[in-house]
Formats: sequence, C-alpha cells, structure tokens
Amino acid sequence: MKTHKGDSPHVVSAALSSRQRVLASDDLINIRAAIAQDRADVRRIHGSAFPESESARVSTLAAELLFDQTLPQTISLIAETEGAAVGHAAFSPVRLAGNPNVRAYILAPLGVKPDHQKRGIGSKLVEYGLRRLSIMKVNVVLVYGDPRYYRRFGFNADAARQYIPPYPLQYPFGWQALALDDCHIKKSPAVITCVAALSDPKLW
Repeated sequence: MKTHKGDSPHVVSAALSSRQRVLASDDLINIRAAIAQDRADVRRIHGSAFPESESARVSTLAAELLFDQTLPQTISLIAETEGAAVGHAAFSPVRLAGNPNVRAYILAPLGVKPDHQKRGIGSKLVEYGLRRLSIMKVNVVLVYGDPRYYRRFGFNADAARQYIPPYPLQYPFGWQALALDDCHIKKSPAVITCVAALSDPKLW
C-alpha cells in the first residue's frame, strides 16, 4: 500500500475533552489529535486522496486505526485549515521479532484532500508525528511509500534492509526506515508485526 497522498507529485487515537485542542499550529494549518468523531472526515480525506483502486481499502484502514487499542499507543493526527479537516496521518507501533527492546512505529496512511495538496500539509503531519515519536523515545520509524517524497524527512531504503515487512511488497523500493535514536538490533534482519488493521496482505 502506498501510504501517502499529499503534497508530493505522487503519491493517539486520543480521547480529548475538546475537538479543537490544537497540538501544533501556524497561520494556516492546525495539527491536532484525531478523535472518534473524526471518523467520517478521515474516510473522506483518504477516499479523495487515493486513486479509486486503493481509496476504499485505505479509508477503512485509517478509520480502524482511530479505534485500535494498541500498546504503545497509535498516534492519529488531523490537519485543519479554517476549521475543516483536510489531512490525516497515522503512526502505529510495530514489533520486531527477536528485538523486544526496540521501539518501532510505521507511518500509514498519510493523505491530504486533493484541493489542499502542494501546500505542505502532508509534510507538517509527518514532521509533527516524528517529533512526537522522538519524545516518546521511539528508535525507528518505517514507511512504505514514494522515496522521492519521504527522503525529505530522512527515510531511506538502506536503513530498512534490516527490517522485513510482514508480507511481500508490490513495490519493494518503497520500503524505507528512519532512525530516530541509536539502537542495537540483536537479531537482524528482523520480521515486523503490525497492529491488526495493517495485518492485511492486500495493503502491501
């Protein structure tokens, strides 16, 4: 599954007291934690951002991640402009076989409504999510998407060689990793296990 449709040429879930609680903001874009009431908006964002052949499956994935009870927690973020939800990103935990002390996450999916693409909204979602994960002492973040887009954040294919995805990839060149902190991989390469919503070979 290509995880991204945002401002490139291609392609925690959290209970909040207020829907408008802002985590990061500039003059045009607010980033906040997604809540259960965002489900319809999340589905619309990915339904419009991805091609028809992928939109239904990705929209379902994004909505399911809002309700996945994971440990560590899944981080689900909404980007708003003028009070409207226009972008969404989810970061969910993964386990590395033989490496119980390594904290790892995967970014999937990332989407921005087509009429709001090319404005840096996708980048803001990714950057904020990576900052959150760094604060949480996460060691590595994985992604399966367009290398031309994700390299700007430091993701690269070489770093991902020691992590084996759970299913065969349709586009192996899109498998990338970003180290947020030094960690020792005791057993390498390590097979990853994802949360339930991502444990579907059709997404890969």
